[in-house]
Amino acid sequence: MRPLTTRQSLNSRLKRAASLGLLCAGLSSAVLPAAANAAETEVPHTIKWTIPFGVGGGTDVWARFFAPWFSESLAGEPTIMIDNVPGGGSINGANLFAVRAKSDGSQWLGTSASTQYPAMLGDPRVRYDYADWKPILATPTGGVVYASPEMGQDADSALQALLKQPVKLAAQSPTGVELPVLIALDMLGVDVDPVFGMRSRGEGRLAFERGEANIDFQTTSAYLSNVQPLVDDGKAIPLFSLGVLNDEGQIVRDPTFPDLPTFNEVYKQTKGEAPSGNAYEAYRKFFASGYALQKLVMVPINTPEALTKAYRQAARDFIKTDKFKQESAAQLGPYTPIIGDTVSAHLEDAMSIKDETRQWLITWLADKFDVHLATR
Repeated sequence: MRPLTTRQSLNSRLKRAASLGLLCAGLSSAVLPAAANAAETEVPHTIKWTIPFGVGGGTDVWARFFAPWFSESLAGEPTIMIDNVPGGGSINGANLFAVRAKSDGSQWLGTSASTQYPAMLGDPRVRYDYADWKPILATPTGGVVYASPEMGQDADSALQALLKQPVKLAAQSPTGVELPVLIALDMLGVDVDPVFGMRSRGEGRLAFERGEANIDFQTTSAYLSNVQPLVDDGKAIPLFSLGVLNDEGQIVRDPTFPDLPTFNEVYKQTKGEAPSGNAYEAYRKFFASGYALQKLVMVPINTPEALTKAYRQAARDFIKTDKFKQESAAQLGPYTPIIGDTVSAHLEDAMSIKDETRQWLITWLADKFDVHLATR
């Protein structure tokens, strides 16, 4: 008789194990978990990415920039379909996602500051809870507050002038993107007389250029392209930046504006102590959710962890490439996307507002701007 080959020997042993009832035990302890893990990490062929804004808006453009990068970096190169669901300033689409999204990794949500802020303010229209989602990636931005040269020759003299007279700021809404800036200026003691109703920060800048406002604020990309030339021509004086969050969640100088102090620094210089209290907590939370984590890729909390890790790893892979860095500079500005646990920690902190801080904010908005929030 010929000796058994390796395969035949293995088959023979497996048959004997089956007859003794050992094969089932072996499969349950070794083969089945491996098969389960393989199933969990299988990326869906199609991913529907809900964007709760209209086509052509900032978040839509952002998502369409990222979609091919994710697709090309994920196993199987899945098709990523952008599903625009506008309405309610992003609340409608986020509400629908909260109710309908599957947890199999095939559905993503893109959020922005205007999705985060209503949830933080307790807007009764909100039916979503950020605790039900987990982040894959966040893209930060920064911003700069600047004044008219009629206020002074430099930042120090301009700031001193701002503290002595009412100033005009052309803004969109007291509960919109300007909210942390309005809180910061109020903490400094600046008497801001805002003109609300601007359709964009761009309209606010044009009002500043026409002399209708003597203080303004722009996010980093708009500042670099539209305000820096004004600064170079002596038509605007930068006062401070909002800063950025480091990995520990501390506000530090914005690397895009390393020579500009943060609001925290200006406050300490002006008041002689670090900012604190409910006003600062409100500023810090809304800065974090609206700027440090301005736009987010989210998935349902029950999405398999293996898929979550695969999505995050894909992002880590492509943001390291020179091609992404070159192309993202024009789309995202000079900021690197944040991924994984760091985003989760920052987001959890930003969205967790103490009752006394929220009540301070509600009272402040009512007293300062006659805005009365209807909360849940």
